[in-house]
Amino acid sequence: MILLDHIDKKLVQFLQEDSKQTNKELSNKLSLSVTAVYERIKKLEREGVISKYVALINKREVDKAFVTFCSIKLVQHSKDYVMKFEREVTKLDEVMECYHISGDYDYLLKVIVADMDEFREFMVKKLTTISHIGSTHSAFMINEVKHTTAIKV
Repeated sequence: MILLDHIDKKLVQFLQEDSKQTNKELSNKLSLSVTAVYERIKKLEREGVISKYVALINKREVDKAFVTFCSIKLVQHSKDYVMKFEREVTKLDEVMECYHISGDYDYLLKVIVADMDEFREFMVKKLTTISHIGSTHSAFMINEVKHTTAIKV
């Protein structure tokens, strides 16, 4: 784990707000030279603090605003069942996030599709065809109260 100084933390904050800012813009905000900003960014990338840059897409604009959280319980927790499930679920484009969790269920999936019909199709033809799933429970998003990708450092 790398220790970030206050300038690194501000730089990470600015990049999380808008990663398309130029080094010149960032240097003005941080009162640093463009070269110093460039070197700090390269260090953050090299150390794995910054893992990649992405474009965040408006779900409604691409007709994928139906968000479902699926809880999955496997029939048993053998290494083979866990590995097979994880390998298969990562292939599903509709699954945006998948977490191995503690509690009553084994996995929590965030699934994004266009509507209920597409979700049903996903469940019947894709998710439930993965072997070793014992049960599922789905909860549908009513309203997105908070959604961020920024991590406070």
